[in-house]
Amino acid sequence: MLETIVTALLPIVVTLLLGYFAGLRHDFSQDQASVLNRMVMLYALPLLLFTGILSTPLSEISKSMDVFLWISVGMVGGFILVFLISRFIFKSDSKVAALRAIAIAGPAVPFVGTPVLGVLFPIDADLAIAAGSILMNLIQVPLALVFLVGNGGTAGEKKSPLQIAFGSIKNAVLQPVVWAPILAFVLLLIGLDMPKFLKGSFMLLGQATGGVALFAVGAVLFAQKVSVSREVIINVLSKNIVLPAIILCAMFLLGLPAADNGLVSVTLAIPTASIAVIFAVEYKTAEQEMASTLFWSTILSVITMGGFIWITG
Repeated sequence: MLETIVTALLPIVVTLLLGYFAGLRHDFSQDQASVLNRMVMLYALPLLLFTGILSTPLSEISKSMDVFLWISVGMVGGFILVFLISRFIFKSDSKVAALRAIAIAGPAVPFVGTPVLGVLFPIDADLAIAAGSILMNLIQVPLALVFLVGNGGTAGEKKSPLQIAFGSIKNAVLQPVVWAPILAFVLLLIGLDMPKFLKGSFMLLGQATGGVALFAVGAVLFAQKVSVSREVIINVLSKNIVLPAIILCAMFLLGLPAADNGLVSVTLAIPTASIAVIFAVEYKTAEQEMASTLFWSTILSVITMGGFIWITG
């Protein structure tokens, strides 16, 4: 078990530290790291997901519908629950509540999922990564933008929450990380398979996803101003432990397969996605809190994800 945990998590630590060291030496700035992230999101990850799903037997995908359902419960249900608690119990501003919701319920599946889930769950990893990416881009991001943008448009233009949501969904659907796995699933349904020579061609860049993304995250973490506050502690504990633990307990009580329990809980225990920091900076809301949440969630995830891997066997 210890060997499995080390095999899955040590590459994350090493690559993050290399990225952090590159930032420390000023070899890579935050802007340059953003360019690397853009390459991952527009090219490497879509190719990886497209190839992985199209190479998976349809029978395996059918068996994984429970995984998609429970990841949906964790990410969508978790988003709504965190927003309501932050807004009405902690009396936070709706913008801050939306940022906390996406920070806690939005795991960095495209970046951390590939090196971790690919080692632990080689058959179902691509499906879990695709599910997380689609749910974040089609549901979480539009919901967050409704509250972040509010009723104000650019150049004096007023937009309703419905217009904001539909505009965000439209933009999300155009992103390769969303339509590539959907297209692969449709092609799989109609019986098409991927030739080996095409698979090798697509995977050459696709396999770079995990390493490049983690290196970029390390460089970004160096550039952030990190602090520790009550809000940051609550965010990190909720993201890394509380939310995945709640879903794991629910799945265990319902008697779902141990493999599904492990895949879903480890997926949800993946640290905060950088979209929370991007939105915080763009809308000038809770910037230090989101940056600190991303930093501590990522650093401590090596311990907390290891715990969930050990618990679920």
